[in-house]
Amino acid sequence: MNENIQKMRLEDIMGERFGRYSKYIIQERALPDARDGLKPVQRRILFAMHKGGNSYDKGYRKSAKSVGDIMGNYHPHGDSSIYEAMVRMSQDWKYKQPLIDMHGNNGSIDGDPAAAMRYTEARLSEFSSELLRDIDKDLVELIPNFDDTMMEPVVLPAFYPNLLVNGATGISAGYATDIPPHNLEEIINATIFRMKNVGCGLKDLLKFVKGPDFPTGAIIQGENEICKAYETGKGRIIVRSICSIEKVNSGRQQIVVTEIPYEVNKGNLVKKIDELRIDKKAPGISEVRDETDRNELRIVVELKKDANADMVLKYLLKNTDLQVSYNINMVAIHNKRPVLMGLMPLLDAYIAHQKDVVTNRANFDLKRAKTRQHIVSGLIKMVSIIDEVVATIRASNDKADSRRNLVSKFVFTEEQAEAIVTLQLYRLSNTDITALEAEAKELEETIARLTAILGSEIKLLETIESELNSVKKKFKEARRTKIEAKIEEIKIDAADLIAKEDVMVAITRDGYVKRTSLRSYVAAKTKAPDMKEGDELVGKFATNTVTTLLAFTKGGHYIFMPVFKLPEIKWKDLGSHLSNLVNLDSSEKILAAYIINDFKANEEFLMATKSGQIKRGVLSDFEVTRYSKTMVAMAVKDDELVSVTKTTGAEIDDVILVTKKGFMLKYPKAEIAPTGLKSKGIRGINLSTGDELITALDVNNADVLTVTNEKERTKNIKMNKIEPARRATKGVLATPASYRLISCVKAADAVEGDDSYDDSEGQLALKF
Repeated sequence: MNENIQKMRLEDIMGERFGRYSKYIIQERALPDARDGLKPVQRRILFAMHKGGNSYDKGYRKSAKSVGDIMGNYHPHGDSSIYEAMVRMSQDWKYKQPLIDMHGNNGSIDGDPAAAMRYTEARLSEFSSELLRDIDKDLVELIPNFDDTMMEPVVLPAFYPNLLVNGATGISAGYATDIPPHNLEEIINATIFRMKNVGCGLKDLLKFVKGPDFPTGAIIQGENEICKAYETGKGRIIVRSICSIEKVNSGRQQIVVTEIPYEVNKGNLVKKIDELRIDKKAPGISEVRDETDRNELRIVVELKKDANADMVLKYLLKNTDLQVSYNINMVAIHNKRPVLMGLMPLLDAYIAHQKDVVTNRANFDLKRAKTRQHIVSGLIKMVSIIDEVVATIRASNDKADSRRNLVSKFVFTEEQAEAIVTLQLYRLSNTDITALEAEAKELEETIARLTAILGSEIKLLETIESELNSVKKKFKEARRTKIEAKIEEIKIDAADLIAKEDVMVAITRDGYVKRTSLRSYVAAKTKAPDMKEGDELVGKFATNTVTTLLAFTKGGHYIFMPVFKLPEIKWKDLGSHLSNLVNLDSSEKILAAYIINDFKANEEFLMATKSGQIKRGVLSDFEVTRYSKTMVAMAVKDDELVSVTKTTGAEIDDVILVTKKGFMLKYPKAEIAPTGLKSKGIRGINLSTGDELITALDVNNADVLTVTNEKERTKNIKMNKIEPARRATKGVLATPASYRLISCVKAADAVEGDDSYDDSEGQLALKF
């Protein structure tokens, strides 16, 4: 055996082989032809069913039989790919005008698969007959099939612009296509206008073509993007479901969806909405139901009594497939190459194809008419000498001899003689010269009409226009998809999504937090929440679900958490740690917590550290939109935050700083300018050696402070007894120097305790 070894570079081999493979799948598998809008497998399905007589005016035939014929004669690939393509062409939620009429389960908009091919029956739809009409008249090029035993068409005649009417989708090597379906009447009107006005522009065509028209209806937003797509072949439009808000019993509302975007799986959509309900991401939803029947699509989203229906709908549009973006990418095979085409090039390609098709049909019909005319003229001549013709035939030896005798004796042509000798005997009894003359006249008119079509561009275009109008009249239907000029920007206020509900919130020093319904709180035997040993309560709030919890840590951070996001836990249970909600360091301890109703309120936070740094932060600066981690409230570095107090934004109050050794320093709040979140503040008080700040409060002269020492004894101090001083000084000694203070609060917030060294008149206060 002779060896034939070729030495080639691997990259050359791979490049050449992959190039051939890519060319095949681009041209022969994944992309539609610009002329008939079909991929090869679709074209073979329709042609094979047409050749097999499986047309719309005949009975259904088992799908398995059709698939077998297609696979055996034209498409030697897997039967599943053929059947899947056949099923898709029968689905009225995928195709604007289905090409296959299938009897049985052909799937659903929920993504359910069709029944096996042995159970379903199919035939060509009446609409697809317009793709195949007169194909036997040599209208299109035919090529041998895969085994050279039969001929198949390269393209179908397509007497309407199928590519734009039904659209196409496909992915190949380096190319993809997404051509949306359109309204038949609009596309035909635009085609006719383009034929009559070759120099027209895109704006002229857009008077007819408003935009895509999906079989599932819905709403398209973005006229500018539609124009861009029709001009360049690429564009991005927004497709939105048709939803309405209805009132039901007990003052509740429900969102009803009646049309969804093209290619959206309804079952998955309903599942996603229900998951949002279960996960309480859209807590205004109480129930989701799919009430779709065979007549209409209907999804019902039932809302809670106090839910904001408009905001819930906006949330669903933004976070589910109730609204999707559809990327238009009009790539089709044109002149055997994949080309990105706008609306005008696509119409031009179709018009050029129709000119070829109608011209080929005219040539075919003209040839046949002339042949028949020649035969009819011979028959008319025969009728006038019928007796001599019969006598000549009877005197002949056989058919061939009869033909020769007729040609030689009466000067008939071979074709005329053949027609005479094959004429059945009974026809001789009623062969009517009038009927033959009428047929001859009709043939003469037909020949004149066909000759005019072939000889005049105007007549050719008139013929195409007439046939397009005939298809339009027969199959036109109202537009299903609405067009809106602008894309609506969806803005969502998360608080508006929440059903307002009164709750109790508790947070502890170690970071355990919980939200409890009032029912659970009232049912609890004790009103103190359960806590771990050594933990203590930082805040207990009667609030509602549309407020926000701000929790400050000793490390200078703060946690922003909407109350509705807090875990709902029974009052008697421990609660959930904040680290389950935000990225929180385990060493962080909660210093203070506040419930915020309105971040636009004229309020501030007064913050102070152990080393005496002080800072004012405006409340609005603490509002964030993303709260999965802690944010910086005050830069403390090696220091520690010891006090966070919510104050008004007014400049009329004073600030008082209290130290562990009992020193107090009061000065106007105006001396501390508000700063940003990441600032470290300014020096608030000058501390003596071994002393540290325990709190900073805003006060006025009418306030009374209650201080507590290490032995848990308390003392009330009137603020009008503390003289104002300058910032960053030492202050006055307000308690006996031998007592170390551990807390200081306004008297209204103080807890009951031992008051054995009460000095309500403030006689111990000394100036320094």
